[in-house]
Amino acid sequence: MITQKKLESLKYENLDTVKAYNIKLSLRSFFEQPDRKAGEEFLKRWYFWATHSRLVPIVKAAYTIKDHWGGILNWFSSRITNGLLEGLNSLIQAAKARARGYRNKENFITISYIIASDLDYGLPALC
Repeated sequence: MITQKKLESLKYENLDTVKAYNIKLSLRSFFEQPDRKAGEEFLKRWYFWATHSRLVPIVKAAYTIKDHWGGILNWFSSRITNGLLEGLNSLIQAAKARARGYRNKENFITISYIIASDLDYGLPALC
């Protein structure tokens, strides 16, 4: 396990992984901006930094953010993210992979509802 001291020592190394990690961490500060205007200014600075990092995955992520710029900035008015939907999609995709296909669309929809719900079926506990 990496200690905090070890992480701090890597902070000042000129490694691509450290640079990528710092860019990633700095993006989290977007959600700490007080309003949409400050958020947009923050994103502009972050986008410039990311696109000039010469790190292909980071540049690719920056372009994705640019493609969804308006939706990302809408967070300031709605405070809603798509995290819940991503989580449900992950559960459904895992069920789909486990089953290796369903006989028909209705069965797949039914199992998706069962997996995504928080129902208590009252089944006896197995010892």
